Parts: sequence; structure tokens; C-alpha cells
Amino acid sequence: MNQSPGILRITLQDLPLLQKIGRETFYESFASVNTPENMQHYLDQSFSEAALAEELSHPDMAYYFALMDGEPVGYLKLNFGAAQTDIQDDASVEIQRIYVRQAYQGQKVGQFLFEHALAIARQRGAEYIWLGVWDGNPNAIRFYERNGFVTFGQHEFMLGDDRQRDWLMRLDL
Repeated sequence: MNQSPGILRITLQDLPLLQKIGRETFYESFASVNTPENMQHYLDQSFSEAALAEELSHPDMAYYFALMDGEPVGYLKLNFGAAQTDIQDDASVEIQRIYVRQAYQGQKVGQFLFEHALAIARQRGAEYIWLGVWDGNPNAIRFYERNGFVTFGQHEFMLGDDRQRDWLMRLDL
């Protein structure tokens, strides 16, 4: 990467761009290993205007764009307190999503977003940061292991009608 990315907190006015990038990056990441019907169902549910507006308005959820030359190239979603998906612990922060546009993968954008998540967790005084990662995504699992995460459990994730397994991973701060 020739330059360092910038960061931008995503607000309701950014909803159309978040929706576009969220759908694009999820599709790029998982369309080849899931049915078109299950992908469409997930995209329609998780990236609907209503779902994103609710999340962007939630005080315990935060979205951030990574920017290169002023253009969003990836995003991060964090959950705090009761907004966390599995563990509602005020001493933790959940990374729910880190996604990078395909053209920018391998350029340390994901690492940049991860480090931003760590900085926020530390600012909040969190004792640990955690996430769920699909067991069929070895690149993401290796990324988190390289960054010091360890597996502590698992949970079920439904993609349409396909029951999948996520590893729960955490990093003590």
C-alpha cells in the first residue's frame, strides 16, 4: 500500500454507500461457496435499508469506512454492551464485520480496520475483543490468529436455509 488509509465514522447519510459496499464485499467473499438463493436472502435481510438504518441509529453499534484517496475501500462494524450478538459483556467489544473490497485486499486495509477496532476497545476500557468467524473462511481465521486471537467456542450462523458454524475467537487486551 502506497499510503495509509483514513477512517470515517459512518452515519445515516452514508447508508446508501454502506449498503452498496456491504452487499458487494459480502457477495465477493461468499457467493462462490453458497447458493444464489441463500446469498440473496442474506443480502436482502442484513443489508436492507431498514436494517442498516436501525443499526446506524443504535447507540451501541458503530460503523467505520476505511478510505483511500477519499474513497471507501472497506468497512468495520463494532458492537458494544447489549448490542453484541453472543456475549453482552460491558467489558468486551465485538467485531461483527471487517470487509475489504476485493481490489484492495492484500494492501493491509483489513489490518488497518482491525487496529482501529483495537484502539476503540482500549479507549472504552474493554478487557477483551471478540468475534465470530465462519469455519469455512480459513484466510480470516489465519488473519485473526496472527493478530493473537484464540478460539473459545462456536455458534450457529444461518445463511438463508444453510446452517453454518462460526468459531468464536477472542483477544485479551
